Amino acid sequence: MKRLSLLRHAKSSWNDSTKDDFDRPLNKRGRAAAVLMGAFVEENTGAPDCVLCSSAVRTRETLDLIAPLFSARPHIEYSRGLYLASPPDILKAIGAAPQQYAHILVIAHNPGLHMLALDLADPARSRAPELGRLAEKFPTAALAHFEFDIADWDEPLRRRGALLHFATPKERPAGG
Repeated sequence: MKRLSLLRHAKSSWNDSTKDDFDRPLNKRGRAAAVLMGAFVEENTGAPDCVLCSSAVRTRETLDLIAPLFSARPHIEYSRGLYLASPPDILKAIGAAPQQYAHILVIAHNPGLHMLALDLADPARSRAPELGRLAEKFPTAALAHFEFDIADWDEPLRRRGALLHFATPKERPAGG
C-alpha cells in the first residue's frame, strides 16, 4: 500500500511586477493557508516520508511552513522539473522515487497538479463528495490525498487511486 498527497502551493504575491513567475513569494494569506494545510496533513494523512517539491519560490516557502508541523522529518527533493509540470512529468518524478517511501507528498503547480489528481482517482474507490469537489477546482493550498494498492512507485497509477481527502484552506478553521 502506498499513499500520495498532492499539494498545490499556497497563494502567492503579484505585488512585484519585476519578479519572474518562478520567483514569486507567498503573500500573507498564503502563509496562513500553508500552516492550516500543514496541520491538516499531519492530523489526517500523517507526515510524509518523502517530499517532492518544485524549486519555485512559492512552493519552497509552502514547504518551509508546513514541514515543522510534521511529527517526522521527511526526505526532501527539490526539482526544477516540477515547476509548471505536466501530469506525465509529475508521474515520472513519483515513479523515480525510492520504493521504501510509503507516503510521498508532491508540492507543485496548476494546471498539472489538478489534471493529475483527476487522472489518478478511481471513482469506484474514492469518496464521492471529495471527488466531486476535486472535479470543480484545485485552489491554492488545496490537498488531494490518495491511497494506492501497489508495491512500487513505478507501477501505473492512472485510475488506481482511492481519493480519501480533498481539503482546502477555506474549509479549515483558523488555528486548527
